[in-house]
Amino acid sequence: MENQFFVAVIGAGPAGLFGARELAQHGVRVALFNRDIKAGGLAEYGIYPEKHTMKDGLRKQFRQSLDLPNIDYYGNVMVGMNGDLTLDDIRAMGFDAVLVSAGAQGTKSLGLPGEDLEGVYHAKDVVYAYNKLPPFTQRNFRFGKRCAIIGAGNVMVDIARHLINVQKVEEVTAIVRRGPAEVNFTKDEMKHLIPYLDLDEFENEMQRVIPVLEAIQQDPEIGRHKVLDSLSKADPKTEDAKFHFDFLASPTAMYGENGHLTQLEVEDNILVEKDGKTSAKGTGVKRTLNVDAVIFAIGDQVDASFGLPAEWGEFLKNKDPKFPVEGVSYESTVEGIFVGGWSRKASEGLVGYARRDGTNAAKAVKQYLETIAPANASPEAVAEKVKSLHKPVILKEDIKRLEAAESEEAQKRGLPEFKFSTNEEMLQAMGLIETA
Repeated sequence: MENQFFVAVIGAGPAGLFGARELAQHGVRVALFNRDIKAGGLAEYGIYPEKHTMKDGLRKQFRQSLDLPNIDYYGNVMVGMNGDLTLDDIRAMGFDAVLVSAGAQGTKSLGLPGEDLEGVYHAKDVVYAYNKLPPFTQRNFRFGKRCAIIGAGNVMVDIARHLINVQKVEEVTAIVRRGPAEVNFTKDEMKHLIPYLDLDEFENEMQRVIPVLEAIQQDPEIGRHKVLDSLSKADPKTEDAKFHFDFLASPTAMYGENGHLTQLEVEDNILVEKDGKTSAKGTGVKRTLNVDAVIFAIGDQVDASFGLPAEWGEFLKNKDPKFPVEGVSYESTVEGIFVGGWSRKASEGLVGYARRDGTNAAKAVKQYLETIAPANASPEAVAEKVKSLHKPVILKEDIKRLEAAESEEAQKRGLPEFKFSTNEEMLQAMGLIETA
């Protein structure tokens, strides 16, 4: 079609898929580039494995987006300075605009001594592994019997569930920088973990931190409720394991023997209130916990090697946007390149948030397109360029074959769902490489 705008969307998680759909439904041709073979991003690889109904519902919506005739899908294509294509390569294809919705693939690091010890992990690596995202599925984790998780959100709860129910660890401790009132998990998530909370020990922990809470006039009952309100809906206890909270503590170092983690050092905190915000402040008092593994569930940051200017773990945005949506800037500092979802603001909200943010980013792109003439980039030339990458590139019809193969395998095994755990197995199932 003559004079049709052509936009590249990088990343096919919820933000990218719904952003691509928004553009396609308004007559824009979209080339959707995705690092993974499958679309879905964190909706496919970040949600706890047992949430089949939620995942099925999302997959259905994603399929509807991919089924739109003016969306071309190119999976198994990494975009970035170290990828199959650079951002400059994408721009050289002549797209009218680029929407970056590649999530936050960088890892937040606190730069603590001992971070390189065996037994120290980032939450994302663990979550990707148990959700069967290659190549994380091939990684060996050493969890041992006692684990500490740094953080107090839903990701902490998911990982603690996995450690207790699947890895059969004996003890999990959540290290929480602030107090019980600042925990960030939902009651609905906590009900899966609360049966393992030692209630007597929790009460002792509350008594320990009450003087610090009272120092800033914080009612201890607020935190007690946030933690214990899910007790009435608690899952049945199936394992002989214990879960603990260690409030008002920040990790300061990890120690080990022969390269293996053996201890986590934490510093005790007090709480400081300023402008209605509660923050933690170290006291200088340190103590150590004997642990076999430490998992940092402290959020993510964008990949600095992607090719866009970044600062403080975020891509730089135009502070004075020409095309704001709901008062938010979706424009990078590079003309014609937009950011949405976690690429705009890392670790912010869940799938619904990413969906809305991706859709709004696409609305910003549409506003921009109204100010320019189409460059008449050729979808055929883009397809040729991608085909020349000397690796299997996944198209929409390949994804359908993969879904059918996995569905058949699940039925054969009597499972609610089945996922191939390596790229090779997926490529074989799609008939893109020969079976070894």
